[in-house]
Amino acid sequence: LKDVIARHDLPKHALANLSEQIPHLAFNHFSTLLGERVARMLKYLYPAIEEKKRAQTRRLISYTNVDDFIVFRHHIYRKVSQNQDVQLIEVGPRFTMRLYQIRLGTIDQKEAQNEWVLRPHFNTAWKRKAL
Repeated sequence: LKDVIARHDLPKHALANLSEQIPHLAFNHFSTLLGERVARMLKYLYPAIEEKKRAQTRRLISYTNVDDFIVFRHHIYRKVSQNQDVQLIEVGPRFTMRLYQIRLGTIDQKEAQNEWVLRPHFNTAWKRKAL
């Protein structure tokens, strides 16, 4: 993790009440096979929204892939007018993370196979985009 800003570090005037609703999830620029796999893994960290509650939920969590760094943002939104204008309010936290490895199996398996490992020290590593 890097560029971590906790909820209590945000300016006080920008903070809104934190909703306990199940969030809408937005995944941006996860276009490769590995990116789609990472998006699925992140998606399963949250419960599914029931269909009848989907329109009432005002919480949004976004994951954006920017040059293989995953940017996390947490917002709530309000409809400003009748013509569907929306105001996003950041409620924190926010941070940037980088995928280190994906292992097959569960966390408690010590000898699980690596499905994918970050290798930043190859000569052409800066050219490759994994996610």
